[in-house]
Amino acid sequence: MSFESRTATRLRPFMTTIFAEMSALAVEHGAINLGQGFPDTDGPESMLEAARRAITDGHNQYPPGIGVPELRHAVARHQREHYELDYDPDREVLITVGATEAIAGAVVGLIEPGDEVIMIEPYYDAYAATVAMASGVRRVVPLVEDGDGFRLDRERLADAFGPKSAVFIVNTPHNPTGTVLSDDDIAEIARLCIEFDVIAVCDEVYEHLLFDGRTHTPLATLPGMRERTLRISSAAKTFNCTGWKVGWISGPPELIAATKTAKQYMSYVGSGPFQPAVAHALDNEMGWVRASAAALQDKRDMITAALLDVGFDVHRSEATYFVCADPRPLGVDDGIEFCRSLPERIGVAAVPVSVFADDREPWHHLVRFAFAKRDDVIAEAADRLRKL
Repeated sequence: MSFESRTATRLRPFMTTIFAEMSALAVEHGAINLGQGFPDTDGPESMLEAARRAITDGHNQYPPGIGVPELRHAVARHQREHYELDYDPDREVLITVGATEAIAGAVVGLIEPGDEVIMIEPYYDAYAATVAMASGVRRVVPLVEDGDGFRLDRERLADAFGPKSAVFIVNTPHNPTGTVLSDDDIAEIARLCIEFDVIAVCDEVYEHLLFDGRTHTPLATLPGMRERTLRISSAAKTFNCTGWKVGWISGPPELIAATKTAKQYMSYVGSGPFQPAVAHALDNEMGWVRASAAALQDKRDMITAALLDVGFDVHRSEATYFVCADPRPLGVDDGIEFCRSLPERIGVAAVPVSVFADDREPWHHLVRFAFAKRDDVIAEAADRLRKL
């Protein structure tokens, strides 16, 4: 019996990730890894010092199952100050092992086998795997080209809702395209969720990393949505600490209880000494975050200019760590094979966007580059890209 045949049928499509494949190629060929979305610099020094202090002070055993009180209260304060959203830190905030576990806990805890989960295509790959683990059925709403950017396909959005719809995973700012959904799109999602009694699970991990003066509007702030929305964020992208795996999910008590029921049998708890450090950062280091977002905007401009100089068509990146580029002007129309060849050819790794879609055809050519790297790394990557 083969190894693959021992894996549950519903999970076989997810046995390997594109990030593992491209990162391995980057290591093999000594390439600059612009594929996976992680920064190469650390977060604010006071946060790092708070983590060191927590370790020294003995915060190294199991934290409370719902998260340490100081972080839950800091999360609640943060959302009240930024969005005027009031959450009870003891009943409406749950600390998770990163945003990915928050998404998994919500979906597994809320849907029944056969329920439909709507998501925006292309999607973060963990969404599809999570729905499969919960024996759900995914329905996708595509983004479509809009000038040099993307917008939600409103006709397909309306068609995605039906009697079996249970959850809509809403991702804005959007990974992998860097799109920020418009206020009109957010309002239409809210209208449909209310009409069809659908729970919104909102992945908002890039909530503070928007460019060109844009602002983030949480779906939970719209009329009628707080009571049916779970709002997810994390320290990973906000504070440059992806390895700490500190996330949180906020929402009404009955939805948090469902998430916690599933989450407690996934990791139980995690990130004990890092939770107080993230609490400190939420309360004290938002100035650092604003400076980080401004620096990311400059990095976006650097990689965009380099890609345009090489001959790519480049889509507008409105937020996140990512920019999508079209290599067809270079005579390339297969993004997967192009990305597989890049590390050896020029010493740069990227990821193809089509692997994040059910319908790969509209995305088969697009390539995503991550720019959350030091300026000198981006400059070196730009020099290597010019070899194309």
